[in-house]
Amino acid sequence: MCRWMAYQGDPVYLESLLFKQEHSLIHQSLSARKSEVTVNADGFGLGWYDEREEPGLYHEVLPAWSDSNLKSLARHIKSGLFFAHVRSSTGTETNRSNCHPFSYKNWLFMHNGQIGGYESLRWQLDRLIPEHLYSHRHGATDSEVIFLLMIANGLETNPEYAIEITLSQILDMMKQKNIKDPLRFTAVFSDGEEITAIRFSSDELAPSLYCKQFAKHIVIGSEPLDHCSDSWTQVPAGHIARIKGQNYQIQPLSELLKMTA
Repeated sequence: MCRWMAYQGDPVYLESLLFKQEHSLIHQSLSARKSEVTVNADGFGLGWYDEREEPGLYHEVLPAWSDSNLKSLARHIKSGLFFAHVRSSTGTETNRSNCHPFSYKNWLFMHNGQIGGYESLRWQLDRLIPEHLYSHRHGATDSEVIFLLMIANGLETNPEYAIEITLSQILDMMKQKNIKDPLRFTAVFSDGEEITAIRFSSDELAPSLYCKQFAKHIVIGSEPLDHCSDSWTQVPAGHIARIKGQNYQIQPLSELLKMTA
């Protein structure tokens, strides 16, 4: 399973979160604690917002801990909203186009989990992507498919509806194919103003998601950035967390999606 984190608050240099925490994301890439997969070495990605509307992106196939370019970038990039992701592939190639986060206009998206039986669904899922969005399909991951389907289903105007319709479409397709493996989806996206994160699984093993409010910022991610887990809020499975400014709220997904699962 991948590890990721998202930050919103006063602008900071990225290195303060990626490298300088007790259990930073770089540390997690070597020694994850809340995942069956300890090492995440199949690429790395950053997405950050600054003065421009569209976010900056950096993707690399090297393990995060061995990328000297990442260390330099993180030391010099300052942002009040950024994403970071270390990848553990569930089957697709290790290349830059498969590294998270993915972007579309002013949106960023990244994901931990997988679509059960993805290879047998891949052709049909790709066909659900509208033609005007298909040129944005740069890689081969199930994560990117989910993101583009969310956009097609109204992410820019009604994010919660887009999430629920997209996951329901995938679950319906899995049922039609009699796929027993689960859909696991712990993901986060942003329009540059606020962050929305989701923890969902069609079985009882939703990938982990934690959130903590500090004095001047909020962090949400796969694992706490320190060893004091009790000071972090675990987002329950089947819930959405919304972060804007210095506040966050957690609410359940709709009953429709629960019934579909």
